[in-house]
Amino acid sequence: MWVRTRAAVASGVVLAVVAVLGIWVVARQVGQFQVTFASRGCTVQADGRVGLDSHQMANAATIAAIGIQRGMPEQAVVVALATAYQESSLRNLAGGDRDSVGLFQQRPSQGWGTPAQIRDPRYAAKRFYAALKKVKGWEEMRVTDAAQAVQRSAFPEAYEKWADDSQVLTRALLGQATGAVACTIGTEPAMRGDAATAELTRALTLDWGLPGAESPADLTGLVVPAAKERDGWRYAHWLVAHARDHGVKRVSFAGLEWTSKQGSWGRAADGGSESRVVAEVFGDL
Repeated sequence: MWVRTRAAVASGVVLAVVAVLGIWVVARQVGQFQVTFASRGCTVQADGRVGLDSHQMANAATIAAIGIQRGMPEQAVVVALATAYQESSLRNLAGGDRDSVGLFQQRPSQGWGTPAQIRDPRYAAKRFYAALKKVKGWEEMRVTDAAQAVQRSAFPEAYEKWADDSQVLTRALLGQATGAVACTIGTEPAMRGDAATAELTRALTLDWGLPGAESPADLTGLVVPAAKERDGWRYAHWLVAHARDHGVKRVSFAGLEWTSKQGSWGRAADGGSESRVVAEVFGDL
């Protein structure tokens, strides 16, 4: 009996050791995944800190740009971002509750548009701002009350928990902070060369309504005029936010530059212009 008990204890010890080793291996793998994921994400710092992945960051930048293009005040951008945070986690979803679609989970059956239209982030943002503008006194409302007046959610208080993060994003994306959006996008761009430049120019024009972006012969990329420093940082942050999907390698403005290699802002090697934002894309292989 004693021998059997001793054997059982020994077996239990072995199993416990194996279990601990297994947990350690899994934890290590999870940690590696988290580090890898974080290294390919974006950090926004503007009187607060927010972390997003590259897709969320690009969608947030487009929502903010469309708000300014439509002449909406800063608070409208905060409300729009908080709404998209809650409804889709700033992701352009193909589906949702019942027939809900897209960033704001708008429903075709409720007159928001066709599924294809709503899956266009620019269209979805424009429709949200148009609906918000019709809400009497929304400017004086809490973020969650203004959002609820548009969305009519079953959880009317849910938007408020995103108000602070949306404030941080808004300050950065509307150019109130310097070098506030930094993304690390990896080493293999989604696009290169003339194709990347053309698509970046098109997206910038659609989001901001800018007619003045140029592609100089000596640059694989584009130059965006910036009459004011705030405008420059709006465009610079937008370009970094969209860097992953448009093959952006470097963005410089006002003496600072962001590079995909470093994933952060530092002093510009060429000094950086204060009247234009320069975006360089990866060249063709």
